[in-house]
Amino acid sequence: MITRIISGTIGIVLAAYVIQQGGTTFSIAGAVLAVLAWFEFTRAFSHRGGNPTLFSGLLGIGGMLYGAYLGQLDIILLAMTASTVLALLTSVILRGDVSVPDVGISVAGIAYIGLPFAHLVMLRNLTGGTYVTPIETFSLGAAMVWVMFIGTWASDSFAYFAGRAFGSHKLAPAISPNKTIEGFLGGLVGTIAAVAGLGYVLDMPLPQMAGLGAAIAVLGTLGDLVESLMKRHTGIKDSGAIIPGHGGIWDRFDSVLFTAPLVYYYTIYFVLR
Repeated sequence: MITRIISGTIGIVLAAYVIQQGGTTFSIAGAVLAVLAWFEFTRAFSHRGGNPTLFSGLLGIGGMLYGAYLGQLDIILLAMTASTVLALLTSVILRGDVSVPDVGISVAGIAYIGLPFAHLVMLRNLTGGTYVTPIETFSLGAAMVWVMFIGTWASDSFAYFAGRAFGSHKLAPAISPNKTIEGFLGGLVGTIAAVAGLGYVLDMPLPQMAGLGAAIAVLGTLGDLVESLMKRHTGIKDSGAIIPGHGGIWDRFDSVLFTAPLVYYYTIYFVLR
């Protein structure tokens, strides 16, 4: 537990620095995290005997993150298309056969990891005013990245404590036996309160922010369940051990893979319009 607390504290400090810096610093951090998550993803499926195309993923994810940094959606689309074609060519030409499951896992994994991290970088790069709080002044992008992260962390934390205290009805026993309906409801209420509270501090519309909080809790839980399903399928417990006491990058960002695009499009369609 001490190791978990120490590594978590260090992670929060580093995250705060990177988020506030934005720009190239944030984009490089996002690219590094995405690549590490891709390595963990491919290693997980290799553990079960699969053979995802590692290089095509590096090309696709790297290209999508570069396109996100430049704000060029056509580069993101090009990277996704090129990595899909390369995954097929790798199986046909270099391996001499076509493993349909491996190609499917490769293409799906590239989209599953690369696109959300690209949305995270694009979210941080959004501009449209500043938000002054007693602690700090935030750009729009920084403010919404904090909303996304704090909302996601609130969902995980409130669900954990509510589940420990009141949990008795399993949410998805075949996928994640420890998750309960009571825990999910606690996470839902806690996330709504946390995101609405941030909305109050940032002077954003409270009803909309409460709705965003509910959506973050739902999609964050879904993201966690999706990773749990994949880990159960591949027979691994943790995706890695790069974060002491917390597991791998994929373990820590499984919910963010779903909540980052959500908050990005919320900001595009509700804040900037």
